[in-house]
Amino acid sequence: MSPGKATERIEELRKAIRHHDFLYYVRDAPEIEDADYDRLFEELAALEERFPKLITADSPTQRVAGEPLDAFTSVEHTAPMLSLESSQDEAALRRFCERVRKGLTTEAAGGFASRLGWVVDPKLDGLSVELVYEGGVLTRAATRGDGARGEGITENVKTIGSVPLRLREESRPAPDLLALRGEIVLEVEGFAKLNLSLIAQGKDPFANPRNAAAGSVRQLDPTITASRPLEVYVYDVLAVAPAEGPAIPIGIDSQWGILEALRDWGFRVNRLARKAETVDDILAFHRSIEEQRNELDYEIDGIVIKLDDLEGRQALGTTRRHPRWAFAFKFPPRKEETRILEIIPSVGRTGVVTPVAVLRPVEIGGVTVARATLHNREEVARKDVREGDLVRVQRAGDVIPQVVERIDEPDHQRSEPFTMPETCPSCGTPLIERGPFSVCPNSLDCKAQLAGRLTHFGSRQALDIEGLGEETAKLLVDLGLVRHLPELFDLKAEQLIPLEGFAQKSATALVEAIEEASHAELHRFLFGLGIPEVGVAVARDLAQHFGTLENLRQADVEALTAVPGVGPRMTEHIRAFFDQENHRRLLERLLDGRIHLRAPPPPKDPEKQPLKGLKMVFTGAMDRLSRPQAKRIVEAAGAKVVSSVSKATSHVVAGKDPGSKYEKAVNLGIEILDEEAFLRLLDEHSLRS
Repeated sequence: MSPGKATERIEELRKAIRHHDFLYYVRDAPEIEDADYDRLFEELAALEERFPKLITADSPTQRVAGEPLDAFTSVEHTAPMLSLESSQDEAALRRFCERVRKGLTTEAAGGFASRLGWVVDPKLDGLSVELVYEGGVLTRAATRGDGARGEGITENVKTIGSVPLRLREESRPAPDLLALRGEIVLEVEGFAKLNLSLIAQGKDPFANPRNAAAGSVRQLDPTITASRPLEVYVYDVLAVAPAEGPAIPIGIDSQWGILEALRDWGFRVNRLARKAETVDDILAFHRSIEEQRNELDYEIDGIVIKLDDLEGRQALGTTRRHPRWAFAFKFPPRKEETRILEIIPSVGRTGVVTPVAVLRPVEIGGVTVARATLHNREEVARKDVREGDLVRVQRAGDVIPQVVERIDEPDHQRSEPFTMPETCPSCGTPLIERGPFSVCPNSLDCKAQLAGRLTHFGSRQALDIEGLGEETAKLLVDLGLVRHLPELFDLKAEQLIPLEGFAQKSATALVEAIEEASHAELHRFLFGLGIPEVGVAVARDLAQHFGTLENLRQADVEALTAVPGVGPRMTEHIRAFFDQENHRRLLERLLDGRIHLRAPPPPKDPEKQPLKGLKMVFTGAMDRLSRPQAKRIVEAAGAKVVSSVSKATSHVVAGKDPGSKYEKAVNLGIEILDEEAFLRLLDEHSLRS
C-alpha cells in the first residue's frame, strides 16, 4: 500500500473508531460487536506500525502510553477552578436564589432579571479535572489542585474512553481553544470489582469510589490507570477562544446550551440534568435525585444549581473562592444502625492516636462500612460508647464514617468503658496528651507515622525529592526498605527496580534525587523534620537566627523566644522535639554522612531590602504577576507576607475580585494598592527585572 493510500485508509479507520467510541462510552448505544471493533482497531494499529510517520497524538491507538512517568508536573489552569458555596439547609438555598435575583435586578438595564432560570444536575463525588483542547485536539489534563494550579495528568486521562482525544465536529465546529471542567468518577460496580482485585493481590482496598478515582488517575504508570474503569462527566466551560466573553463559546448564551454543545463535541454529560424555573422546582429535583441516589451508577452527595443565563453569570461574577451564580445543595448524611465489635487505637501519620470502632459491616449508601472514627478519648467518653454497643453510624460525602450516637438497650449487658493505651501501639513510645488527643511523640521513628513523614520530608518545601510521593513512601515502608528515616539515604537503585511502578530509569532517578537532596539547606531540613508548629516561614527564621543546627539544638527558652514570631507554645514544641532521646539518635544518624547541611546565606544588606519592616497581604488575582511571583519579590526585598489582615498590616495588595480581606482593610484604614500601584512600588525600588 502506498503512503497516500495508507493516509486515506488511516483517516477512515480513525473516524470510524471515534464514532464507535462515542456511541459506546458516551451514548451507551454501540452499533457493532466488540470483535468488529477490535478488527478496525487492529487494522489501524498495523497500518501505523508500517507507516510510523502517520501516527498522530489524537489517534485512538495512542490512548495507552507505554512508558511510566517520572513524576507529575505542576501546571497553571487556564482559568480558576473555584469551589462551590454549599449547604444542606433549605433556607440557605432560598437565600442564595434571592441573592442572585437581587444581584441581577441591579443590572436591570441588561434585562437579566427577566431571564432568571436555573440548570440543576447531580453533584458527582469524584475528582475534578481540567481538559484543554487546542485545534480540537486534547493537549492537556490537570487535577484541580489548589484551584489555580494542579497536577498534569494528561497521559493518564488519555486512557479514559469517555474522553475524546479529538472533538467531534460533525454538527458544531470546535473553538481554537476550549478548556473544560469535568469530574473523574469510578462507578460503583467498577469500584467493587477493583477492591476485590486489590484484596486478592494482598493490597489495601480503597475507602470509597472518590479515593479510588483519585488514586487511579494519579498512577505514574498510565497502563494502571487504563486498567481501571474510570469515566469522565463534563459539565462546564472554563475558557474558550475565540469567544463572545469570558468562557462563553460563540453562539452559546446559556448553561443548557453549554451542555448541548458538550454532547455535540463528544463528551459524556449527565443525563439527569434538568432546567428549573423556581425554587420549588429545585427542591422537587433535589427530592427526586435523593430518592434515586442508591440506584445510580455513581456516588453523589447533593445537587448543583447554576444560573442558566451566561451573560447574567458574568454580571454577578465570583468571589475569590466561589462563583456567585452557583450553589451546591447537599444531601443529609446517610445513617444506619450497627454494633461495635471492638475499639482499637489507630496511629495516624501525624502521631495522633485515634480510637476506631470496628463495626459489624453495614451498607450505607451502597458502600460497606466496617470501621468508623471515634475522634478522641473525650468524644468516646461524651458519647459513652463501648465494645458491644448498638450505635448509629453516618457517612457524609468523603468524610470518614463516624459513630453518631449510642442506641440505648435497657436489657443489654454493657462492657467496661474504653481507655486509651499508655504507649503507642506501633512503636511502644509513651503517649502524651495534647488537649483531647493522645499523641505518639516519636514522629520520625514510628512505623505507623513513617510513610507520612517520608512524604513530608521529601515535599517541595522540605528536601524536594522528586519521585518520593505518598504512594512510593508507603511502598518503601510496607516492604521494609525504609524502617527508619535515615535508611532513605541508603537506598540503591537495584532495590527499587523490582518494585511495582519502577523501572531502571525511574529507580535511578529517585536514588539520584535523594542523593541531590542530601545536600540540604538548613531551613528546608528543619521544615522536613516536622517539628510541631514549625512551618516554612518559622523554619527559615530559625535557620537565619541560629545559623547551624547545633546552635538551635542547644538554644534555651530565652534564646528561642528571642526569634521574631516564636512564642512560648512554639518554644515548648521545639525544645520537646530536640530533648527527646530517640530524636537525638535519629539526628546523629542523619548527620553521620547521610545529610550535609548548608548554612543559610548571611543577612542581606539593609540597603538591598527596601521593603524591610512592611507586612503585606495579597488578595485577588493579578494580570501581570502571579501571586507566588509577587510574594517572592517582596519577601526578597525584606517584607513579610501574611495571610490575614490586622492592624499590624502595612499594605494590602488587591487584584481582581479581592474578597473579604479588601473590605477588612478598608474598615481598618490600611493602605490598599491595586496592581498598578503595586508595580509602581516595585519599580521605585528596581525590584522588577
